[in-house]
Order: sequence, then structure tokens, then C-alpha cells
Amino acid sequence: MVLFLMKRKHQKTLERLFTHPVSANIKWLDIEALFGFLGAELLEREGSRIEVFLFNEVRVFHRPHPRPDTDKGAVVSIRKWLKDNGVLP
Repeated sequence: MVLFLMKRKHQKTLERLFTHPVSANIKWLDIEALFGFLGAELLEREGSRIEVFLFNEVRVFHRPHPRPDTDKGAVVSIRKWLKDNGVLP
């Protein structure tokens, strides 16, 4: 997937998702913003869950709380999903 006119903020979030070792301090709202840029539909689910419809797939993630940072497991899952669909930094 070729991404044109990506805002620096989204590019930075994408780069942080692909860093090694896995980052544990990526803000969930930054990831949601990246999903939105990529054309995702985001739907609120029960509790702190959020449904993300992107790449003709539905994924459900748990919004972190009380801290805003995404856990490493979710980062790995999101990174794999993006990579499998051709979205790379």
C-alpha cells in the first residue's frame, strides 16, 4: 500500500509501531488516529473495547486504562496486521 500525504504524526506513530524492541509507550489515541488516516471505521464496543474495521477485516482491541499507553502485546498484533496488509514505515 502506498501512502501519500501522511502527516508527520501518523508517520511517527507507524515508525514507533515497528521499532525493536517493541515499544511500551505508544499512546493509544495516536494509534486510533493512524487507523483513521488509513480509512478505518472505529466503533465503540462494551467496556473499553473498540472495533476496528480496516482492510476488509474486523479487529477488536482493548483501550488501555488508566494509562494511555498501549501494551506490547497489542503493539505486536497491530504491527503484524499492518505489515500483512502492506503498511510499513
